[in-house]
Amino acid sequence: MTALASSPTLSPELEQPLLAVESTLNLLGDALARRDPAAIEQHSAELHQHLAQAVQRFSEAARAGGVPAALRNRLVRAGGLLAAQRETLARGNASLDRALDVLIPSEPTGLYGAGGKAERRSLGSNSFQA
Repeated sequence: MTALASSPTLSPELEQPLLAVESTLNLLGDALARRDPAAIEQHSAELHQHLAQAVQRFSEAARAGGVPAALRNRLVRAGGLLAAQRETLARGNASLDRALDVLIPSEPTGLYGAGGKAERRSLGSNSFQA
């Protein structure tokens, strides 16, 4: 708390971008829960901009004498929420990929097939396979 009292001019400069990040993270979380692709895209772009501004301001504050502990803790919590949302998205993408692999099988790769035998592509009408 003493860091906040010793540098009151830093607080508003850091509070605004942090509030924007937190608000946008909440909106993105709601969009993810609703599975609204347009809102996810919009809030993701906004979050990217707000994060860039917050990182710039926090970096400047750190060089100028430090970041208040309360704001630093909030930034860490926002980072944790972002990581959780990223993980949720990654799991959703993996589930979608698995479903697509079942629905749309890929072409044989020339490697071993499901039965353990090598899958070979025909190299032409005059080719022989041993």
